[in-house]
Amino acid sequence: MWNSKVEDYIRHHEIIDNNRLDEAKKYQASSGHFIEQILSHSGWIDEEQLCEMYCHLLSLSHWIHGFQLTSAQLLLLDNVNFKFLAKYQMIPVHLDDGTLTIAICSPHNQEAFDYSRFLPYSVNFACITEKDFELFQEQYKAMLPNAQQIDISGDNVEMLKELALGAPTVNLVNNLINKGIKLGASDLHIEPINGRFRARYRIDGILKEADPIPYSLQLAVISRIKILSNMDIAEKRRPQDGKIEMRAGSTDLDIRCSTLPLGQGESVVMRFLIRNAVKFDLQKLGYAEDLIARVNEDLKRTSGVILMTGPTGSGKTTSLYSFLNQINTLDIKIITLEDPIEYQLPGINQVQVNPDIGFDFSAGLRSIVRQDPDVIMVGEIRDNETAKIALQSALTGHLVFSTVHTNDAPSAYTRLMELGIEEYLLNAGLVSIMAQRLARTLCHHCKKESDEPNVISKYDLADLAKRYNIENFTIYAPVGCSHCENSGYLGRVAFLEYLPCDVEVKRLPKDEKLLDNLYLLMKNNNLRSLKEDGFLKALQGVTSIDEVLRVAG
Repeated sequence: MWNSKVEDYIRHHEIIDNNRLDEAKKYQASSGHFIEQILSHSGWIDEEQLCEMYCHLLSLSHWIHGFQLTSAQLLLLDNVNFKFLAKYQMIPVHLDDGTLTIAICSPHNQEAFDYSRFLPYSVNFACITEKDFELFQEQYKAMLPNAQQIDISGDNVEMLKELALGAPTVNLVNNLINKGIKLGASDLHIEPINGRFRARYRIDGILKEADPIPYSLQLAVISRIKILSNMDIAEKRRPQDGKIEMRAGSTDLDIRCSTLPLGQGESVVMRFLIRNAVKFDLQKLGYAEDLIARVNEDLKRTSGVILMTGPTGSGKTTSLYSFLNQINTLDIKIITLEDPIEYQLPGINQVQVNPDIGFDFSAGLRSIVRQDPDVIMVGEIRDNETAKIALQSALTGHLVFSTVHTNDAPSAYTRLMELGIEEYLLNAGLVSIMAQRLARTLCHHCKKESDEPNVISKYDLADLAKRYNIENFTIYAPVGCSHCENSGYLGRVAFLEYLPCDVEVKRLPKDEKLLDNLYLLMKNNNLRSLKEDGFLKALQGVTSIDEVLRVAG
């Protein structure tokens, strides 16, 4: 009966092809094993699929809340034989008002189920994977009063390596990475705080706490990441950088890793770069049609400098990649100078700078102009020499893309002037400057009409709607549901501020009043600011007013 239910589930959900299922059925008939166990051991279904199958067939939930028992609760549960339950891959994970939740890996351990029914609690069962079971076991062991802490200081390299290669550590690191990919995280942060290591994911630009890392595995996890990214696991006094290339399920993944020594230990940040996942398309980034038209006109130029400004994580590099992707044809030679190379672009020559050997942006830029490129992208303008070479390259017939760190588009002028760039070079070389931010988009499954009073009059939204011919609009607010992890937001969109470096801008004196004059010119020419572009997207129901104020307020 059970094997028939499993077979029906697999066929209905098309988990594997019929040939493999028939092969597993033949082996099951001769061995007597359960059919899903045969499929799992053969590698034809993974742990997550097995867990979801058990949840469906047994009408149980998938326990995703981590090991939630406290030390005080463990003392109350002294009448529960954890060791006996662990023998059958079961573990209590939560206690609330007399109800004990026991997480299970398999429904076939009848002896353990019988034992659970005689416990002096109302027992709920939930399903977990074997990897989660091993992790919860480590967390449970670390909380025991007589738990022995092993000396794994920086000097004990062999012990660090041994623990880093152990199954609990390997599974924990894999779980952290896999969950980050499923949640759509851009980064994973692991940092020491108050005597423990905290793990957090950055999802749509916001940090959210992940499952806790057991005390006994903390240094082992850091060492595991260092080994995978070819860092020195014994070095804890200096920052290190590395890279991991791996496959998570069906996803090809590059992970940039960085360690930083802190007062309480080492902080590790892992940036997830999913190959072939980013679509370098301006519409998909959320650029408005009128701004796309302006950018497209700039991209037809054969010389000049196009600058993108904004803080780290504002999507500047993705936008520049989108520009390059649009003009990447057989008759144009494109060379980029990056630190680091984030995504491989077919047909484009990408160069990695290495300041440790003196090959920085300025040195690299001097070299690549001798390679006869038509288009150059410089990852960032940080100093006078890089800025000067970039602008001079524009004067000698190159189209140059680059970034600077400023808050808005007009401030890029003052930044370049601070770097010592002469007025004639600014007027002759610059084509346009764009400032960008990334904001979260409302989850379309749960967003609701905003009930905040006077929001339209407070931010002059009716006037903005009239300027852009938006007749009927509704302001929405976030709610939260299962699709968006109860955040109310799902995905991100770009806000853009565009400043053309045209004749009017070139006529302005480049003095202490330049910024005020540029802001006035943008207003008179109906060039919207970052905040106005955000409000425009709020009028279109893409994002919320609160998100606009958070990002561009």
